[in-house]
Amino acid sequence: MEAVILAGGFGTRLQKVVHDVPKPMAPVAGKPFLSYLLDQLDRQGCTHAILAVGYKKEIIQDFFGSHYKGISLSYSVEDAPLLTGGALKKALRQVTEDVAVVLNGDTFFSVDFSQMIDFHNQTHSDATLAVKELHDFSRYGTVQFDDDYRITRFVEKKSCEKGFINGGVYILNRNLFDDVTQDKFMIEKDFLERYVDSKVFSAFLCDGYFIDIGIPEDYEKANKEFTKLV
Repeated sequence: MEAVILAGGFGTRLQKVVHDVPKPMAPVAGKPFLSYLLDQLDRQGCTHAILAVGYKKEIIQDFFGSHYKGISLSYSVEDAPLLTGGALKKALRQVTEDVAVVLNGDTFFSVDFSQMIDFHNQTHSDATLAVKELHDFSRYGTVQFDDDYRITRFVEKKSCEKGFINGGVYILNRNLFDDVTQDKFMIEKDFLERYVDSKVFSAFLCDGYFIDIGIPEDYEKANKEFTKLV
């Protein structure tokens, strides 16, 4: 199993509580948030992870080096911001297997990666998104899909009584971006929404623990909960 972690974020909304480090290095319950993502990958048998880094990349590279537990680490470096899609396009060039697990560096979602890969292969998908049902929220957009779990539409964030959100865990084919000419683009807005009718994007339903540390309130929540949940 190979993985890519998007770890190049500035963490603008966290500046009030986390200073001078990239967002995935924000300390949570005594260690960098990125450590929890790597622990999750290690527990599930990942042997190679590519960290897509940019902002203050040296902090991540110096801390983790070339190995973490049973995982060999490589780095895909953005010399200038490529946004999430461009960062992924570049990082996937280092993947040797047919598919890769992709994680957002500021989100933890308790997903069984092997089951998700099996689902991805069985549905012959180009990309599979782990989705979680939430109630009474406005912070996230929603994902709509048919009875075969093929995604049919992405809906922009708005007040929502109930809906499925993109949980920030993907299974992507290594060659997913081969026909995308631009090098700087957003994965959701510029790729998923654009190609939803022409490529096979599937929704993998998961009810596992989910948290996004991108805002101070949830960052503080993670600091309390990770001591017992992760």
